[in-house]
Amino acid sequence: MSFPGTHNTRAVADPSVSHRAVLAIALPIVAANISTPLIGIVDTAVIGQLEEAYLIGAIAIGALIFNFIYWAFAFLRMGTTGFAAQASGAGDDEELRAVLGRALLVAVASGFAIVALQVPIETFSFWAIDASGNVEDNARTYYAIRIWSAPAALLNFAILGWFIGLGRTGVAFTLQIVLNVTNIVMDMVLVLGFDMSVAGVAYGTVIAELVAVAAGIAILWRELARRDGAWDLKRICDPVRIRKTIAVNADIVIRTLCLLFAFSFFTAQSATYGDVILAANAVLMNLVNLTSYLSDGFAYAAETLAGKAFGAGNKARFHRAVVVSSLWAFVISVGVSACFLVFGPWGIDIMTVNEEVRSTANAYLFWVVLCPVLGVAAFQFDGVYIGATRTADMRNYMLLSVIIFLAAWWLLTPIYGNHGLWAALLILLIVRGIFLGCRYPALLRDGFDGRTPVSHAAS
Repeated sequence: MSFPGTHNTRAVADPSVSHRAVLAIALPIVAANISTPLIGIVDTAVIGQLEEAYLIGAIAIGALIFNFIYWAFAFLRMGTTGFAAQASGAGDDEELRAVLGRALLVAVASGFAIVALQVPIETFSFWAIDASGNVEDNARTYYAIRIWSAPAALLNFAILGWFIGLGRTGVAFTLQIVLNVTNIVMDMVLVLGFDMSVAGVAYGTVIAELVAVAAGIAILWRELARRDGAWDLKRICDPVRIRKTIAVNADIVIRTLCLLFAFSFFTAQSATYGDVILAANAVLMNLVNLTSYLSDGFAYAAETLAGKAFGAGNKARFHRAVVVSSLWAFVISVGVSACFLVFGPWGIDIMTVNEEVRSTANAYLFWVVLCPVLGVAAFQFDGVYIGATRTADMRNYMLLSVIIFLAAWWLLTPIYGNHGLWAALLILLIVRGIFLGCRYPALLRDGFDGRTPVSHAAS
């Protein structure tokens, strides 16, 4: 695989980032992430056993609201990974601890702010989403319970981001498995065992977040105890580093909010077609989420390895990390598309027993088959740009891509209905990958020309 304008990087000749190194980081994340969409699938499947389509829609709307809330704070994972990887690549253990300190402080403050603002957040969220009365009533129940897990959820973001930046994806694997398995088990116990319906799904998520953050803090405590250095409040609050952190995180927030807006808009528009289309699209979006979670492992590998190379000022190693991780991401995406083509109808049948929802979901399944291959570049380049903390480009091209998405929706849905809605979503993914790929040569030029590599940096 090659990229335009990169012929002088000697990516293929530089063996410092091997396929084995990429897989060592990516595979634990892929393994952990396989269980993450299973939460949505299990949520849908458990509620789907109750037959009423509006219950599936309520879970979709409730999850949508929290995706929007939490991923507005995705910088706690993404930004922390980029800064931690660069500090590790530069061999700066004191800055590693400071990066963690900044992330944890922001996570705690933000989590309690979300809880304090839960009423206005709820009011705005349900004003913005046009759903039927049954869907909204049950979604409000879900919201009122799950909101209390906000501090734990954001702390989990910060802890995961720090360990991923170090390349310690085995720890991230452990924490994700704890979170996801706990969530799945509690769903089954509370919904099927205690007949708690939507409330049981929400309580299961709250319990899982609390269990995961407790495990994360315990592992983090042991990790810090064996490392040199101490907490330095002056360094954590250093104005120059704070300004850079704010700038990078603000870009990530805007990028993430735009992406979430697009997916939220997709769900909100699905609701306008009725409960059956909403439920069918919710079922299919679980498969789309599975795509992103599987490819995320290689985006994380790009964040970590490219971030360390960027911190070390090593251009050849950086490009090699991009090429190898992207190659594997593409291979995985082809495999996922093939699996959706063959096993998609079976997966739909598992997630709902409602025959009308099943039939409708199968009618739109081919869009899900296309998503992995045509969308892989967008998410893979996210990892590259985060590792280099070149987030302004991510922000700008996401804004442009959302404008194109809305234009496609406006043009296509009056003619093709829900097919037009799916086509607009796919166009969003395609154009974002194209924009970021075209900008990549400039990232190499601006990020490395004139820099002296750090000889002692970790590879």
